[in-house]
Amino acid sequence: MFTGIVQEIGIIKEISFNGNRITVTACKVLSNMQLGESIAVNGACLTVTEFTEKTFTVDVMPETLKRTTLKQLRKNDEVNLERALTLDSLLGGHLVQGHVDATGTIISIKDEGVASVFKIQTSKEVMGYVVEKGSITVDGISLTVIDRTDTTFDVSIVNFTMENTVICNRKVGDMVNLEADVLAKYMVQFKSMGVPDSNINFDFLQENGFLSAG
Repeated sequence: MFTGIVQEIGIIKEISFNGNRITVTACKVLSNMQLGESIAVNGACLTVTEFTEKTFTVDVMPETLKRTTLKQLRKNDEVNLERALTLDSLLGGHLVQGHVDATGTIISIKDEGVASVFKIQTSKEVMGYVVEKGSITVDGISLTVIDRTDTTFDVSIVNFTMENTVICNRKVGDMVNLEADVLAKYMVQFKSMGVPDSNINFDFLQENGFLSAG
């Protein structure tokens, strides 16, 4: 799990889609890193398979390449990085799984001085989980939806976030990784199962695999 609060901008050092491997130069996220731990790269949860004092390497599954913009990365590109949430971490954003649902396309960017408003177009399937004032992850950044239509949503990004994430490099026409709020996904699933709100309790969540029995 992650929070959608980007900790560092990394730089792609090496990339091989034939070998499904990406090596990233970083600094902050390497502190006390361990093999096998999870790290979010532009919002996609990946597993660390190697690391040095200045780099880490992750393997990328074909399914991940299919659903994300990682396949568009090239050497020296910048990427958003976030290590997995720990029990003593501050939850400054929202609960993020790092399971990218789909990509979206930036169709407009409006500078409002203290912030920039991005309008992003995506599939109706993803929009089914998007609500006004709800949360969504864009390239690994936890953001609040300020407006929506059937196929688009708007997010307002403060200057600090613009300056400290790769969103500052994005322009109209660029694609971004999107992850809808996991709580919204569960509620839509419950509705599709025809479950009345009054029947959603701990036992129901456990019986249907949403919570562990342990």
